[in-house]
Amino acid sequence: MPRRRPNGRNALPSAAFICSVEFRNERSPAPRAPELRETLFPFRLALQQVQKVPGAVSGTAFQYFMQSHLFCGRTIAFPAASPKFLPIRNLPGNGTMTNSKLFEPYQLGSITLSNRTAMAPLTRNRAIPEGLVPNPLAVEYYGQRAGAGLLITEASQISQQGQGYQDTPGIYSKEQIAAWRKVTDEVHKRGGKIFIQLWHVGRISHVDLQPNGGAPVAPSAIKANTKTFVGGKFVDVSEPRALELNEIPGIVDAFRQGAANAIAAGFDGVEIHAANGYLLDQFAKDGANKRTDAYGGSIENRAKLMLEVAKAVADEIGAGRTGIRLSPVTPANGISDSDPQPLFDYIVDQLNALKLVYIHVIEGATGGPRDNAPFDYASLRKRFSGTYIGNNGYDLALANKVLDAGEADLIAFGTPFISNPDLVERLKNGAPLNKPDKATFYGGGAKGYTDYPTLESLQAAQ
Repeated sequence: MPRRRPNGRNALPSAAFICSVEFRNERSPAPRAPELRETLFPFRLALQQVQKVPGAVSGTAFQYFMQSHLFCGRTIAFPAASPKFLPIRNLPGNGTMTNSKLFEPYQLGSITLSNRTAMAPLTRNRAIPEGLVPNPLAVEYYGQRAGAGLLITEASQISQQGQGYQDTPGIYSKEQIAAWRKVTDEVHKRGGKIFIQLWHVGRISHVDLQPNGGAPVAPSAIKANTKTFVGGKFVDVSEPRALELNEIPGIVDAFRQGAANAIAAGFDGVEIHAANGYLLDQFAKDGANKRTDAYGGSIENRAKLMLEVAKAVADEIGAGRTGIRLSPVTPANGISDSDPQPLFDYIVDQLNALKLVYIHVIEGATGGPRDNAPFDYASLRKRFSGTYIGNNGYDLALANKVLDAGEADLIAFGTPFISNPDLVERLKNGAPLNKPDKATFYGGGAKGYTDYPTLESLQAAQ
């Protein structure tokens, strides 16, 4: 059921996933899609749709909803100039929200969270190219956002083979572990809790990023219809090769080792990236998996790799430190499945048996409509006895509604955390949000990364 605005019109998804661009100058024409692609996102923006939203504003102001997917399968978005279209609003009114469940402490297994917000994984492409270690600025970046109940880092590859985009960090070398340790120490010093997202992109990669220039790996040799960013330019992903049966245990072990490395780096836990058309999602969904062996065909076979990874990670570091991200019906990165409901009902039943601490569910199309395809998310909620994190298109009003109804335990926000390091305090106090600098989302230095003002700093400057 689509959400509705107070005036009764269907609401477009908001929160981290609306891209609104206003043109108030009568002489400014609406940009063409290629211009938006290059202007709004200097790295990778696979622009799937640009849609004029009628009746939103008067005159020559236009709202563009950009249904797109980009680094790590997450959609980035930019709020409109009009406050009406800010990603997160205290609705109704601008008063304080101190009585909201969103700001109550929450027990995530043995970990006590200060509130029920999660900072969703947000790729920033600032890893140092030599060694793909987190940039020293990441220490301050994550530390500034320690007010989130749970921080989930940008997706971090578990091996060189797992990398799909330029300048993303890893968690497979001693140097990477040491650099991440500085991040976790800072977050803990500021009272926060932090998980790292473990990532293997599978077929969403390029030979220039792969060991010895080899082909990316996939369940089947089916190329995805998407692009990546390599060597300073947009390129199609490379033709993948199907993983040999004897290679699959190595994938499982790389996830296990990544989890062990994460604990050595001081993380409170890990989130397995099994969403958005990356490797584990590719194996699970029949649009990408045409195998005829033990990892293809039936639901049980296609889910096998994801579940083997989940078990290996839980056995290594404990189920209470292990979460997983799922996206049942997203079309991100060209992924699809002919019948996702029974597939994910089965997957969640098995994850529940493993007693993972949470499932983090992208509800709908990643960065797009929440109702893009029929799916009963309540079924997953009922089947899983651990924590359910809701994600995709949440504003404060929807977050409160879902938490009050018991439909989720935590709510993950994305883009608002980029430009509002103190997002939780701003929401709690009904304060306006900083607008993000869209040109600095991916790559670069401190600008647009660690220089956004907090309420405290703004008040001190007055």
